[in-house]
Amino acid sequence: MTQNDRPARPKVIVTRRLPEAVEARMTELFEVRLNADDRPFDRAALVEAVRDADVLVPTVTDTIDAELLARAGDRLRLIANFGAGTDHLDLAAARARGIIVTNTPGVLTEDTADLVMALILAVPRRLAEGEKMLRAGEWTGWSPTSLMGHSVTGKKLGILGMGRIGRAVALRARACGLTIHYHNRNRMPEAAERDLGALYWSDLDAMLAEVDVLTINAPYSRETHHMIDARRLALMKPDAYLINAARGAIVDQDALIEALQNKVISGAGLDVFPREPEVDPRLLPLPNVVLLPHMGSATFEGRTAMGTKVIANIRTWADGHRPPDQVLEGWA
Repeated sequence: MTQNDRPARPKVIVTRRLPEAVEARMTELFEVRLNADDRPFDRAALVEAVRDADVLVPTVTDTIDAELLARAGDRLRLIANFGAGTDHLDLAAARARGIIVTNTPGVLTEDTADLVMALILAVPRRLAEGEKMLRAGEWTGWSPTSLMGHSVTGKKLGILGMGRIGRAVALRARACGLTIHYHNRNRMPEAAERDLGALYWSDLDAMLAEVDVLTINAPYSRETHHMIDARRLALMKPDAYLINAARGAIVDQDALIEALQNKVISGAGLDVFPREPEVDPRLLPLPNVVLLPHMGSATFEGRTAMGTKVIANIRTWADGHRPPDQVLEGWA
């Protein structure tokens, strides 16, 4: 099959359970194979899927690498990713095989920024510790010195990665009284900095030494792998906090755990981990860490909007046009 010879009702294989309304609409439009029990596909199931499908709908839990794509059938022509990130997809290998890749940008911005802001508030104020104390029946009543944390008002927030999510976090944080500092590969226009009250730092190390809270909102890549390592954690203030709702491997997890154990920094809020769903057991007993199960985009509205984008990309491709959210360039 060529890109100009596309089935009107393509065979679509979905690797995880999607919102009910999204699955129902897919069933109406396509010849679809859904994942009713929501168990992640193992390697054998992924091989079978890429051999049988016209369109594969994977998620962040699926590794679509060059070796897998080399075993794909000739009919696989579209990978319609359910998610904005594409670090689990080998884009170069897809390009080499003439497979279009799409994603779902934009629809996750506000929900993810909400969660980041929740962590920015929860970690310094020790909300998780207080909730656990109360549930365990250990609360003995109000005390002037019990569970004292840090106010965020007037503190400096450092944003690593000033894309859509980073800017949305900045808007929320500014409303909560934080001052905005950021490091990004490209500096924002002066007008955007003025609107956000944001100060640009070309030197990440220098910014880390100044801020009270660091939130990581950069995409994962070879360049950002372990960008926050032991050396950079040591640059931070001892009463600073780290928030990561981007990708786990941007932070050197061993270095972070050591920094938390030794009070190099005061705490962390983590929604992502390097080897999900594995969570390093050394994190679990640490009282100064809030741990969440990768739920940054977990709203009914956000996940449904993601599914709607997936459907739009498949329909546009099946109609012979370029999908609106194509990641790779070069196809008409």
